[in-house]
Amino acid sequence: MNLRSVLLLCLSLTVFSTAARGDGSSGKVTAEDGSPIVGAMVTFRFGSPFQERTVFSGEDGGYVVSGLPDNSDFLVRVRRIGWADIRSPQSPGDGTPLDFTMTRLTDPAEVAAQLPANHWYGLVLEQVESDFEKEQIVRQCTFCHQQGNPATRLQRSPEEWHKILSLMARMGAGLDEEIRNKVPELFNSAYDPENAIPKLTKGFDKPGFAPPPDAEVRRAVIDEFEMGGRSSMQHDMIMHPNGFAYSVDMSTDTLFRLDPSVPSGERELYPIPSSNNPLGGEGASGALPSNTDMRVGPHSLQVDQDGDVWITLAVGNQLARFDIDEKSFTLEDLPGGIFPHTLRVDDKGRVWYTITVSNHVGMYDPKSGQHEIIRIPARNLGEEVLLRMLPALMWLGQTFELDMGGGGEGSGLPMPYGIDFAPDGGVWFSQLNADRIGRIDPETFELKMIDTPFSAPRRMRFDSRGKMWIPGFSSNLISKFDPETGKFENYELPVEPLGTETPYSVNVDPATDDVWVCGTNSDTLIRYQQDIDKFTIFPLPTRVTYTRDIDFGADGSVWTSNSNAPAWQIETGVPRVIRLDVDGDTDLPMVSANP
Repeated sequence: MNLRSVLLLCLSLTVFSTAARGDGSSGKVTAEDGSPIVGAMVTFRFGSPFQERTVFSGEDGGYVVSGLPDNSDFLVRVRRIGWADIRSPQSPGDGTPLDFTMTRLTDPAEVAAQLPANHWYGLVLEQVESDFEKEQIVRQCTFCHQQGNPATRLQRSPEEWHKILSLMARMGAGLDEEIRNKVPELFNSAYDPENAIPKLTKGFDKPGFAPPPDAEVRRAVIDEFEMGGRSSMQHDMIMHPNGFAYSVDMSTDTLFRLDPSVPSGERELYPIPSSNNPLGGEGASGALPSNTDMRVGPHSLQVDQDGDVWITLAVGNQLARFDIDEKSFTLEDLPGGIFPHTLRVDDKGRVWYTITVSNHVGMYDPKSGQHEIIRIPARNLGEEVLLRMLPALMWLGQTFELDMGGGGEGSGLPMPYGIDFAPDGGVWFSQLNADRIGRIDPETFELKMIDTPFSAPRRMRFDSRGKMWIPGFSSNLISKFDPETGKFENYELPVEPLGTETPYSVNVDPATDDVWVCGTNSDTLIRYQQDIDKFTIFPLPTRVTYTRDIDFGADGSVWTSNSNAPAWQIETGVPRVIRLDVDGDTDLPMVSANP
């Protein structure tokens, strides 16, 4: 242990022994018989818009939270699966320990309601015998929100199911007709409380049910910053080198800036110009939420070498550059393609982005004004014809109800999705529905396609060693791909129940080469330490945390955004930007440590 760690440990123990301080609190979480409850999440909410800081109770039930603002009232929440939640308003501490006594739940239905969505979704998947049908259900039914959360695990009438499945197809998440016909009975049966609750809560009164996270995880501190409102559809976020976090809200056409160094997190918002687009953007159809004001649809964002922020405007079919000094936008119309998606900036300042709906990858060079729209090969002639007809079909879709989302083997058109750069400068992308990755030569635009030995590659990233890490969204794994040998090495995610996770995105910590994975359906972030071949699962405090992308702060913190669509399904009904401090001892502006 180095000197810095020793000093931080001593500070932690000192804070714990002196109980509550002006800038924090400490205490114990125990059961009614006085025994400690290990791994309880203790969350302090403060400010408006709110910030929440969460720590875990230790082996003796003790917790310590520091860095809380002075003279602020708090709402404290204590959570642990199997015990009734505690919500307690608190005023600033006077040095008195803040202890909590939790009551063990005896109603299985209440325990089942506490479980993350993936536990419920597992009941659906275990009834599906066909691997093909299971893969398609996973990929399409969790396309943009969790499946199995309280809003999606409802039993529905045939008419309600028809409406939902039609809307899914119009949003691009269509199922083959045979599977579509099976869905109502399948989901209604799986989510029937008489079937679901006994399975989900078997042995819930025994010690081994829902075990606490291990000691390594319990050192973590988690901050969540309210971002947007109930009409929001927050998508990606990034950490800027200047220390600010930026995120985009698709349904309100807003860029947010968060200053995490300020208590409660100072926020600014910048409306993105609409370019006189209609509601829903170019080619808008009726498949829009009733509370949206989306006209350009900001989706993905990255920082260039000058510190400015580039954004894909998905339904505006544009790129936007945000000047962080002038706080102004410059819009760039695209010469082709439909729905610019994930964006990255190379070391020459060129902006590369996937174009999902029309099956392209685009490149824009701000210095020369050069645009390139690169068509990605379709899987067959019929698909190629349909892709080329898309502009006309989307125009017709403004008047007539057209179902273009599903049908046929593989269910759905190929979608170029994630994009990243290899150390040699090669531009790599994934093709979600086609189970392929591809490489583009950045100078000649020569294209090479490679099939993946797993389904639904989504947002991928390279590590410092030149290996590409790819999440298999519908295959419960991450895969390491070596461009030199062309070999894949798959790693199954150990989230319980096995096979229920839907990893949307990965990113690789540049300081450690650790691979971080979105636990999109389980309210978690997952770390894979490739040097020691170890997975660690970090539970997140907010239920229905559908995470989109991951980034890293200069201090070693891990950041992501809560992006379930619609936002009202999220606990509290609003999205958050999330910071995970793994060790609880990094140089964060509001550092905390646990016993």
